[in-house]
Amino acid sequence: MANRVAVNLIVGAQGETTWGGTSAGLSFAADRARFHQLRREFKAILIGGNTAHNEPYAKTPLPLIVLTHRPLPNHLLKNPLAEAWQLPLPEAISRAVRTYGDLLIEAGPVLINEAISLGLITEIYLSISELPGGENPIDIKRLTENGVEISRQEVEGGRFLHYRLAPSHL
Repeated sequence: MANRVAVNLIVGAQGETTWGGTSAGLSFAADRARFHQLRREFKAILIGGNTAHNEPYAKTPLPLIVLTHRPLPNHLLKNPLAEAWQLPLPEAISRAVRTYGDLLIEAGPVLINEAISLGLITEIYLSISELPGGENPIDIKRLTENGVEISRQEVEGGRFLHYRLAPSHL
C-alpha cells in the first residue's frame, strides 16, 4: 500500500485560513477533536516557515518537519521532535515519506496549493467553520477540483469534507 500524504486544513465560511493571524481562531470543538484524531493516523507532520512562526507547535505528538530558510522560532526550539529542512517541497515530501511513512501536512495556502499543483497529495481533510471573516483566503473550489469527495459531515460549528486525490509524483 502506498504512503498517504494528506493535507489537513481549516477554513472560514468564505475560505479564510486565519483569524487574527492564526488558524486557531477559526477552530471549533469538533474540529479540534478531528485534528487530534488525524494526527493519530499519521507518522509525521510537515509545516512551512510561516506556520512555524504563527502557530503553536511547541509540542507535537509526532515528528515535526519545518520547511524554512529562517531559524526556527523560540517556541519550536522547545519541541524535541521538530527539525528544520531547507529543501524544495517535492524533495521534502519524498524524504519525509521515506523516513517516516504517512505524512500529514498542516500548512498554509501557499505550501498546500504548491503541493496539490505538483500532484504530491493523496488526501485533503477540510474543516469549514461557520465563522465569517478572517484573512488569507484559499479557493476551496480550486483546492478540491481534482479530488473525489469521500465524505461530508455536518457538525456543530461547521462541516468536514474529505477528498481523495490521485497523486502524480509520489
